[in-house]
Amino acid sequence: MPAVTSGKVLVTGANGFVAGWITKTLLEHGFSVRATVRSPGKADPIGEALSAHREHLEFAVVKDITQASPFHAGAFDEAIVGVDAIVHAASPVILTAYHPDELIRPAVEGTLSILRSASSPHTSVQRVIFVSSLSTCVNNHHAETPPVFDETDWNDRAPAEVEAKGVEASAAAKYATSKTLAEKAAWEYVKRERGRGTVRWDFVSLCPPWVFGPMLGARTPEDLTSSVEQWYKLAIKEEGDRTVLGDQGPWADARDFADATLAALTKPEAGGERFVISAGLFTWKLWVAQVRRILGKPFNDISEEVVFDAIFDSKKSRAVLGIQYRSMEETARFVVEDLRARGWC
Repeated sequence: MPAVTSGKVLVTGANGFVAGWITKTLLEHGFSVRATVRSPGKADPIGEALSAHREHLEFAVVKDITQASPFHAGAFDEAIVGVDAIVHAASPVILTAYHPDELIRPAVEGTLSILRSASSPHTSVQRVIFVSSLSTCVNNHHAETPPVFDETDWNDRAPAEVEAKGVEASAAAKYATSKTLAEKAAWEYVKRERGRGTVRWDFVSLCPPWVFGPMLGARTPEDLTSSVEQWYKLAIKEEGDRTVLGDQGPWADARDFADATLAALTKPEAGGERFVISAGLFTWKLWVAQVRRILGKPFNDISEEVVFDAIFDSKKSRAVLGIQYRSMEETARFVVEDLRARGWC
């Protein structure tokens, strides 16, 4: 199936942080976007942030993405009518979830629901992009130190923890399990249904890390969510749980991930591929130092002291998608400038 270089794209969960940046980038590159939200009010903040593109942005309400029965109308059946491509970014991020199924069920069933809708014989869908997570790539099978994870790796330790501990599993394990099972279910569906002739579109999965950048549509600091909220509290306000300052992980600029999504849509060679998206690794101490330098505050340069315990190999995304990842300083400056403009910094 050829790449999609124009037309209408369905973006699910468009009021979310990452999906908002994907929507913005698609609109800026000439696409029309139909954005799904769970209720009409969820569309207002992102709609205001992208008001310059109002003529090419429409919203569709999908209250329950878990309608996945092959025998009944799917949750996305109406939303996909007339679209040329899909970016499926809607998935729960509930770090306070008690039961694993609070995350796993909507992640897996929501994914299967949209894939079934896309497979309807009357759709015009040519490519589906699934927003997964780098947490799906972490496993215990690497002997090297530090381990190097790439697109061939799959997380087996998080599902094992969830199976063994159930509700007592860690929040991180519950989330990683939901993303791992959802992505695996998607690849299995594509392989099976292509063999039956019902899948006539290309499938691409993107595995993003922590993504940082301004929150589109945020009206007050209380509107910040997930990674943006934590970045604001720890790096700007220097508040919150200071015990996590040494924690580390992979990261990417929101603009870079949105560009990766655009490239996954428009490049023929991306079809059928899985991509690790990562600019590198961070600790919260490094972000604090970057922000302090930008704000003219005293800081300690600890970059030479940090030893990272894992590596995420993103050379495939650089080579195939053409991504040139921004530096921590570029991203920090971008966020600080946005916060200053809002009067929050």
